[in-house]
Amino acid sequence: MQIAISEMTTDGLQAFADAWNRHDVDALMSFMTDDCVFESSAGADACGTRYVGVEAVRAGFAEVWAVFPDAHWGNARHFVHGDRGVSEWTFTGTRTNGTRVEVQGCDLFTFRAGKILLKNSYRKNRLSPAVPTR
Repeated sequence: MQIAISEMTTDGLQAFADAWNRHDVDALMSFMTDDCVFESSAGADACGTRYVGVEAVRAGFAEVWAVFPDAHWGNARHFVHGDRGVSEWTFTGTRTNGTRVEVQGCDLFTFRAGKILLKNSYRKNRLSPAVPTR
């Protein structure tokens, strides 16, 4: 039995992060396997919303920019170990209703043959500042 070795590197994950900040869905999809999966930070299921397959993942990625037209992931830090990897970042963005968001988050990755098979996204859920009561 032959074990596949990941070819993904931290430079590859940085290039993936750069494509997110350019809002470049074609570049993002070039990093993904044909049977890719994206588990978003939010959704009705315990895993968030799960997008399976190239077209669904492409739509899920584009949905992020539809909700946050100025989305940006800064302060990126990455590591790769075999077929797994992590990216940590600070997300900033403004929802279409004008609400500003700034939270820390991370992506957990599973790689196959140098591409991303699974992007499992997590981010903090900040509460609005407490309103003093009298």
